[in-house]
Order: sequence, then structure tokens, then C-alpha cells
Amino acid sequence: MLFGRVRGVAISTMKYPDIAGYRLLVVEPLNKKLDPTGPLQVAVDVVEANLGDLCVMVRSREASLALPENKFVPVDLALVGLVDELNVRADGDFDFTLKQGTTNYS
Repeated sequence: MLFGRVRGVAISTMKYPDIAGYRLLVVEPLNKKLDPTGPLQVAVDVVEANLGDLCVMVRSREASLALPENKFVPVDLALVGLVDELNVRADGDFDFTLKQGTTNYS
């Protein structure tokens, strides 16, 4: 999964029939510190993102699987989630010990 920020809308006069009705957005790929990592790209919008939104994207086969109706479409990048809040921790700041759960199965 990748982070990206929506920078604009791509206008297409012709689309593959199975992606008709989906918007094509211009996104800027970002790293976990929200710094740009590459050139602008076009992605299919599955989650109805808006200009300036921070979103989660998937590439290749996973991008085509993100479309609800048809799974065999020529899509290489799709927006699959919107980021409401992002907390970046230092690499050594994680505690991996299992804690007592609230269900009988944990």
C-alpha cells in the first residue's frame, strides 16, 4: 500500500467500458513522512476522494480488484482508502508484547 495526495482530476474522453462512472484522479505518491516520492500519477477513485485528501493506494492486480463489479479491468493504480489521522513513530518505538484481551479467544 502507498500513500498519496490528490492533486487534481484527469479528464478522459474515452474509457474502458468497465470503468465508466469512476473518476480518474491525479495523485502525488508520498512516503510515510508525507514527502513526495515520485512523479504525478493517475489513479481510479473508488472512495470518492476530494482535492487535497491524503489517501491509501494499491498498485497492479490489487488495483483492479478494488473495483466492486468487474475484476478484469486495465487498472494499475487505485485509491482504496482515505486517511483521517496518521501517527508516525520511530522505528524502535513499538511494543510487540501480547496483552491480555477482553474475549475468551485471545
